[in-house]
Amino acid sequence: MTDPRTTTAPLLFAGDVYCDLVMAGIDLPQPGTEVYADSFTITPGGVANRAVAAARVGAPTRLLSRLGDDPLGRHVHALLDAETALDTSWLEHVPGHQSPVTVALTGAHDRSFLTYQERLGHLELPEDHGPVAATHVGVGSEVPPWVARLRAEGTTVVGGVGWDPTGEWSSDVLHRLGQVDVLVANDVEAMRYTRTDDPVAAARALTPYVALAVVTRGPAGVVAAGDEAPGGIVEVPAPRVAVVDPTGAGDVFAATFMAAAAYGWDLATRLRFAALCASVSVTGFGGAASAPTLGELPAHAARLAPDDDWSFLPRTAPAPLSA
Repeated sequence: MTDPRTTTAPLLFAGDVYCDLVMAGIDLPQPGTEVYADSFTITPGGVANRAVAAARVGAPTRLLSRLGDDPLGRHVHALLDAETALDTSWLEHVPGHQSPVTVALTGAHDRSFLTYQERLGHLELPEDHGPVAATHVGVGSEVPPWVARLRAEGTTVVGGVGWDPTGEWSSDVLHRLGQVDVLVANDVEAMRYTRTDDPVAAARALTPYVALAVVTRGPAGVVAAGDEAPGGIVEVPAPRVAVVDPTGAGDVFAATFMAAAAYGWDLATRLRFAALCASVSVTGFGGAASAPTLGELPAHAARLAPDDDWSFLPRTAPAPLSA
C-alpha cells in the first residue's frame, strides 16, 4: 500500500449546483400518458457531483457555488454540509433566487433530463483563497480569469468539454485547452471535437493541445495520451458492473482522478482508482448520492474485480494542509 502524503492542499470545484430529482426504472412517457418509476431520490447535482466524489475519497475539497434560499436549495445545502472533507463555506444563498432543478428520467437503456435554471452572473474566487492543489473548469465556453491566476500559483487545472447542443463541435474549444493541464472527456465528446472515429485516436489527436488527455469509454474503460503516458498511451479497463444509473459517472471519474494525485501514484494507477470509483457510482442512483467513500473501496474492488491487485488502495486519506 502506498502511503499518502502528510498534507495536501484542497481541491476546488466551482460552478452550478443543481437539485437532482432522479426517477429510475422507467421508459419516457408518451404525450398524454403517465408512467411510474421504480425508485426515486433527491441528490445534489451539477458541480456537486464532483465535489462530493472527491470529498468522499478523502480529498480536502472546497465548493464555490450559489443556491437560492428556496426549500430545495436549503435541502441540498444540508446534504452537502453532511459530507466529511467538503468545505461549503463558499456556497452562497441568493435571496429570491430559485435553485436549479433537474429531473433525471433513467431507464434500462437511456436517460433524459428536464432542467429549470435561472442564470446568475459569473462566480468570483475569494481573494483569500489560499493554496489550491487542483481545480476543474469547463472549457466549452470562456474560462474564468481567476483560473489563470490559480494556474500561475501552481494549481493543476483539469478541464472538461461537455456536450455541444449546437452540434458544431467548434475547434475554438480545442484551442482553449492550452489554458488547462489535463483534459478529461468522454469518448463521444473527444471523437467529435477531434473528428476521429476511435477513442484512442481521439486521445492522440488531443495531445497537441493539452499535456494529458484522458478519454473515458464507459464499460470499455479509459485511455490516456500525453506526456505522462509511457509510450504515449495508457489504457485501463473498467470493472464490470450492472448499471443502475449512469448519471454523474463522468463527474465521479474526473473528481477521483484529481483526488488520486495526492498519493503520488503513476498515471495508470490513478486511472484505475478513478475507474473503480466511477464503476461503483453507476450501481446506485444519482452522481453525488452514489459516489463511494474511501473506506468502502477495498470491499467494492474485491467484489467487482477480485482477480486484480488492489493492494494500492489507501486506508486513510491525506491530511488537509491546515492540519
